Amino acid sequence: MAEIIPPLNHQRTLSRMTSGEKRVAQRLRDLLEDDYLVWYDIPVGRQRRYPDFIILHPARGLLFLEVKDWKSETLKKISKSEVTLRTSQGLVTRPHPLEQVRQYTYAVIDQLACDPVLRQKDVAHRGRLIMPWGWGVVFTNIRRRQIEQAMPEEARERLLPDHLVMYREDVSSSVDVEAFQERLWGMFHYSFGSCLTLPQIDRIRWHLFPEIRIDGSPTSDLFVSDEGDTVESAVTIPDIVRVMDLQQEQLARSLGEGHRVIHGVAGSGKTLILGYRCLHLAEITDRPILVLCFNVSLAARLRAFISARGIGSQVQIYHFHDWCAQQIRTYHVELVESDRPVWERQVETVIQGVEAGWIPRAQYAAVLIDEGHDFAPEWLQLVTQMIDPETNSLLLLYDDAQSIYRKGKGLGFSLASVGIQAQGRTTILRVNYRNTREILTFAYAFMRQYMDEGKSVTGVELVEPEACGMSGPVPVLKRLVSVDEEVVYALACIRKWRGDGVALRDIAVLCASGQLSHVVTSALRAVGIDCLWLGDRRHKAAYDPGQDRITVSSIYSSKGLEFERVILLGTGELGLAEDNRADQARLLYVAMTRARECLLMIASSGSPFVESLQSLAGHPLG
Repeated sequence: MAEIIPPLNHQRTLSRMTSGEKRVAQRLRDLLEDDYLVWYDIPVGRQRRYPDFIILHPARGLLFLEVKDWKSETLKKISKSEVTLRTSQGLVTRPHPLEQVRQYTYAVIDQLACDPVLRQKDVAHRGRLIMPWGWGVVFTNIRRRQIEQAMPEEARERLLPDHLVMYREDVSSSVDVEAFQERLWGMFHYSFGSCLTLPQIDRIRWHLFPEIRIDGSPTSDLFVSDEGDTVESAVTIPDIVRVMDLQQEQLARSLGEGHRVIHGVAGSGKTLILGYRCLHLAEITDRPILVLCFNVSLAARLRAFISARGIGSQVQIYHFHDWCAQQIRTYHVELVESDRPVWERQVETVIQGVEAGWIPRAQYAAVLIDEGHDFAPEWLQLVTQMIDPETNSLLLLYDDAQSIYRKGKGLGFSLASVGIQAQGRTTILRVNYRNTREILTFAYAFMRQYMDEGKSVTGVELVEPEACGMSGPVPVLKRLVSVDEEVVYALACIRKWRGDGVALRDIAVLCASGQLSHVVTSALRAVGIDCLWLGDRRHKAAYDPGQDRITVSSIYSSKGLEFERVILLGTGELGLAEDNRADQARLLYVAMTRARECLLMIASSGSPFVESLQSLAGHPLG
């Protein structure tokens, strides 16, 4: 059974399909094997054209299908470029479907052919794509004999070549599997003996669907319509591409209306799915969309992420307390008086303002919450009231293992109790794509020693992450005798990496304390190494992952960020107190999983955590 993206059991997909498209989709799903991928009505290329179906098979290649529900009696005239139809409004002219799908196909093939990795290297076929490709049309309400009776053979061969057209009997419920597949692949003019590899398939998906790119550039070329621009000038093609896996893509494209919850492990692409969801929502509504998180630097990263996709003016991204402050300023509500910190009083003020009617409900077409495990129940109850009841669109993403701001395990409350209606609409993402297998295995093996097993109040079990297969160096624990030596050793590593060509923006120094982060920032600046210290709100809000400078941060402020290489200073300062050791273990887990490729932990004092880390490493290092 082929995989259809989006799935056929999704109501939004079914509502867009004509009856003929549904029939074709069912035959593709049921009569093709598991290694076929089929996309329905998804825009491709820089001009965002919408083929009805795109079919990809490792051995067969790439096929584009256009589906028409026309009836024989409505066909008045056919030329090479146009079709005249008799309708209730009179005669109308439409593009010839074969010409229409041919143009779709060549737009994509020309784009793929610009990638040297997707071109053949052998002399006989040098420069051609590494896979076959073709196109065709399906007339779901017209039988072949009706066309044969209406058109002479010469005209049919010129205007509706039989090998490029399928008819009603070819997609009927009784059609033979082999006959169906033979019809499809008869639309190709040639075939190859070799199969596409998984990296090649991902590379094709990277080109077809810019919105699923993890690295590189999903960015401005999504909305460019100038046909004079070449593909090469619009986007630089990297040597190695990263895209959503099929589960992520299927999930992102099939998120329906209502309330949705994604429980994903660290590095599972939750933020990427959030970005895709924002893209979709921005296309279907002109009302504002709200994205909230708890970490100031994460909010800055999300703003850069969304702005790069061209929808920054419509999607409003806030750290939760900044959003509360903005609501108070906008609606001129007096801040409640008490001895509590101002951020707590801001939340209370907004809650009271909404209850009193001073601050309006239903301000946004949709609300999306990243790192929802850091939100208190009253915060979630507040923001769910901000959603327009007509759209009722909410997306909550969370991971209990990364809960570092609240005490205790799990969310500590049911989602239904705060107005989130997501029963039966929660998805678990288990695969980690950020970290190497070595980093992920090391980090989770450490953390699980301090985590209670079993279910939280939400009914969702602690999810063990699965590595996606990337490998790299084993994490290193370096034992030294003083904090000063920790800083000196960190600077020596940074100098070496810089000499090896590692960009400064790919390096982060995470510190167990704010004082230590201040010390290392001063040391870096003293030797002329550019860095950004996420030590206050102003600097956190200025975080830009694209600027070439080292990030220096506390572990708390690094949450939601990621870097190729991470140095963790002050490891020995964590886990000293028994009463909060589980919370500190989560904190260290967050720090370790910020590193995509290389993790260096430095400790100049002993602690239970240091002993555990040494045990996991197999022997003490230093």
